[in-house]
Amino acid sequence: MPELPEVEALTDFLTEHLVGLRVVRVLPVAVSVLKTYDPPVTALQGAEVTAVRRYGKFLDIGTDGGLHLVTHLARAGWLQWRDRLPDGPPKPGKGPLALRVALETGEGFDLTEAGTQKRLAVYVVHDPRQVPGVARLGPDPLAGDFDEDRFAALLKDERRQLKGALRDQSLIAGVGNAYSDEILHAARMSPFKLAASLTPQEIHRLYEALRATLTEAVERSRGVAAGRLKAEKKSGLRVHGRTGEPCPVCGDTVREVSFSDSSLQYCPTCQTGGKPLADRRLSRLLK
Repeated sequence: MPELPEVEALTDFLTEHLVGLRVVRVLPVAVSVLKTYDPPVTALQGAEVTAVRRYGKFLDIGTDGGLHLVTHLARAGWLQWRDRLPDGPPKPGKGPLALRVALETGEGFDLTEAGTQKRLAVYVVHDPRQVPGVARLGPDPLAGDFDEDRFAALLKDERRQLKGALRDQSLIAGVGNAYSDEILHAARMSPFKLAASLTPQEIHRLYEALRATLTEAVERSRGVAAGRLKAEKKSGLRVHGRTGEPCPVCGDTVREVSFSDSSLQYCPTCQTGGKPLADRRLSRLLK
């Protein structure tokens, strides 16, 4: 799933490649991808792209007509830039192509989604805040005003486990499954520790890990072409997706806890006092 660093990199890439160009066509291939119908996607045709912004994990392409093309790539979605789009309209079918945007230069991009769970979402709105997911976003963890005091206030009465709290987009925008694992590993904390139980010293440690992990990931992705961002993300992860491999900090074996539709990875030595989290969702909280 693309998270804050990858969407930030896509924002930079599209700012360089899109701004100042006019949209010739917007072609939805999978009708299910469209979550709004008024204005229609055809209203974007002829509009000039004026800005590209990120809201959490949402990508916003603004135009001079006041309309915004907002997309959430979900778990298996991606944006594929094309220096030259194929001739002729795309054919509807069972392939990954969901929507195509053609520009006046012959360039453009495709929104694709792998797998059978179709969750990729596209909205055409007058204001990004009309998108429910954008409207409910919490603060951006890389914003200049997101200081340690603000972070502490968010966690003060938070009775959930740290893993779930970090992934809640209404609490903090942009962190997903992968980077929550990375942040907790860097902070040396159990994913099952209660957020409200953190001491001031632990809050400081988690805040520093949050900012450093995301900042480093953004810097690694900066300037990387859209097509290589997935590989760049994977290469920079220390524990997420690395079950069975040695922890790069202590050498212990990275372990996994599986759930019905996701999993988390962690290092027992670094994060749980050497205790494995063996009983999945019913695991006792490790402090």
